[in-house]
Amino acid sequence: MTLGTVINPGMPFDPALVEVNRLNDEEIKRVSKLLITKRLAGVKGKHRAGWLLRAVSCIDLTTLAGDDTEANVLRLCHKALNPLRRDIVDKLGLNLDLTCGAVCVYPARVSDAAGVLRNAGSNLPVASVATGFPAGQTSLQVRLDEIRYAVASGATEIDIVINRRHAIAHDWDLLYDEIRQMREACGSAHMKAILAVGELPTFTEVYQASMVAMMAGSDFIKTSTGKESVNATIPVGYVMCRAIRDYFAKTGVRIGLKPAGGLRTCGDAIQWLILVKEELGQAWLNPQLFRIGASGLLSDIEKELFIYAFGHYPVGNPLPLA
Repeated sequence: MTLGTVINPGMPFDPALVEVNRLNDEEIKRVSKLLITKRLAGVKGKHRAGWLLRAVSCIDLTTLAGDDTEANVLRLCHKALNPLRRDIVDKLGLNLDLTCGAVCVYPARVSDAAGVLRNAGSNLPVASVATGFPAGQTSLQVRLDEIRYAVASGATEIDIVINRRHAIAHDWDLLYDEIRQMREACGSAHMKAILAVGELPTFTEVYQASMVAMMAGSDFIKTSTGKESVNATIPVGYVMCRAIRDYFAKTGVRIGLKPAGGLRTCGDAIQWLILVKEELGQAWLNPQLFRIGASGLLSDIEKELFIYAFGHYPVGNPLPLA
């Protein structure tokens, strides 16, 4: 489930790629809603179960709490390696080694997660939020040091947060320079750039910040920290997909997408998978190019797959917490 070996090399800052006409926010909301509505009706029965299994493989199973300890990181890792209860897997006749896409923790807990996975003989990626998550308001040097610390502790993926001030002020060259330094600090680790879209004024800034992050070397662009009042929404995802398409057309480099924040239900996961398939294509429907940042989503998926497999709710036969 590891990301591809190729790291986005980025490109020199090109202001022409961010000098776009202001996007029509209401039209984007209308078109993205229509896109999902037209496809969602056909996702039923075994097809729906298939979509949910794909979603499981793309989840970055996450714990980002102030009371995180070695114990709950251990539990998180074991759940990521065994996301569905064995009887569900057997009943569905699944002949596959299904895991989540990664585990995601704070830098201080990276060594715990890496140790658990190493002892389990797994190469499941350890992702870590860094750069003053979630606000990104610490000094650049502190943010770069935090990246290096997480990588040295065993992180193979780093989820950075951009400085929203630069995006709001349209200081795109300054944003590019900061992200470029973060890319260098990541070394061989893959980098996901969190745009914190709920704190960007319009869809135009979402598109522009996406382009700058990709030019600076981000391997993924990610919607949110999960701490903003507005997190991952389908219209925002639609805009980010279009930016990824434009960057691919310009460079031939495929950049991944990671929605995060507020994805809690099976319906949420399926809508995002439909969006990615329709806007980016089948090549993006895998953990190498699509991730879902979530903590509680897996519980809802496991419950629905139990119902699909056995034909009833798991009453008196409770599922383990995700």
